[in-house]
Amino acid sequence: MKIRNIIITFVSALALLLSTSVTSFAKVVGDKIILGSAISLTGKYSSNGVHTQNGYNMAVDRINSMGGIKVGGKTYKFEIIYYDDESNPKRAAQLAERLISQDGVEYMLGPYSSGLTKAIAPVTEKYGVPMVEANGASRSLFTKGYKYLFAVLAPANLYLDVAIDLAVEKNGGKPVTVAMAFEQDAFSQDVRLGVLEAIERTGSKKVIDDKLPKELNDMAATLAKVKAVKPDVLVVSGHTKGALTAVRQIAEMKVDVPMLAMTHCDAAKLSKQHGKNSQYALCASQWHKTLTYKDNFFKDGMTYDADFSKEFGYAPPYQAAESSAALLVFKDAFERANSFDKVKVRDALAATDMQTFYGNIKFAKGGQNTDKPMVLFQVMCDGDKCENKVVAPTKWASAELIHPIPSWSKR
Repeated sequence: MKIRNIIITFVSALALLLSTSVTSFAKVVGDKIILGSAISLTGKYSSNGVHTQNGYNMAVDRINSMGGIKVGGKTYKFEIIYYDDESNPKRAAQLAERLISQDGVEYMLGPYSSGLTKAIAPVTEKYGVPMVEANGASRSLFTKGYKYLFAVLAPANLYLDVAIDLAVEKNGGKPVTVAMAFEQDAFSQDVRLGVLEAIERTGSKKVIDDKLPKELNDMAATLAKVKAVKPDVLVVSGHTKGALTAVRQIAEMKVDVPMLAMTHCDAAKLSKQHGKNSQYALCASQWHKTLTYKDNFFKDGMTYDADFSKEFGYAPPYQAAESSAALLVFKDAFERANSFDKVKVRDALAATDMQTFYGNIKFAKGGQNTDKPMVLFQVMCDGDKCENKVVAPTKWASAELIHPIPSWSKR
């Protein structure tokens, strides 16, 4: 791929700090608009960190090859300085300081995860540096009064509430019983709050509310309770490892539940890892390739999926798609601001109202995207071939929900 990115690990960053020959970067160098990003290339978030970086790179390459960014009658190209935050919030904050105060970066792309975005946001706010982020969904990010933070994705509390509504709908409008298992991180806890609000709104009942450890290797205790209590719905949020652990142990323990809804299914590549054992799982997603949103750079979801798969050798999870969308937002803002002034760019970002292949993007006062709903897809298998098919909201459904999930004895 024809991208000139700068990838610097924390160790090499320290070496650069001690060096007398540090290259001095600035907001714009020649015809390059320099963006900065601390991103998880190692550590617990490394899988999704790589998806995020690939999404950024895909968009940089596409924008640069299609005429770049036009500001003040001149044409510019994007370039990104990456540092590896090692999935560590303290390190992420240090690297944000490094990017801004040492490298002169004045426009930031977000890291992966709500926790790391929470660590970086106070730094970018302190320096008045606009940050467009694509992977921090915790709603607490949008209640701090930040003026320089903009998120292209829907907030975390909207991830799985639709699953409760769907279960109630399938239960003839009557309340359902819900078992919950959530990791103790900022994102998952916000997902939990959204589920609790849906339970209250529908008159449903919480029967299990388990807290899962951050190193999510075993859910047997929770699943044993599910077998005993027999809830109508099991909802799980524990990032990639949580999704993989849940499906593996549900199959091993032969846990029957009418509806299973999770986060991070597509990033976990459930069907690739667990084959038909992943069938019928409902997965909350920010994006799916079959959605009909369009733009001039990636055309639509199916085209993006094909181009990304050709470039990187795997189908893009939504973490990659939303990351690509972040660059489209920055391009649009620079051109409308017609300036590199940080305040003018920030004001242009705040006024964003656009459609991308990923979805509609319009920011509320707190910086969250208020114009794009979540979708639920279901893993459906035909023989050994499994696909993710959108089942909710109905407006974009490409398949009918299979409910209840057949018991293991009947599969």
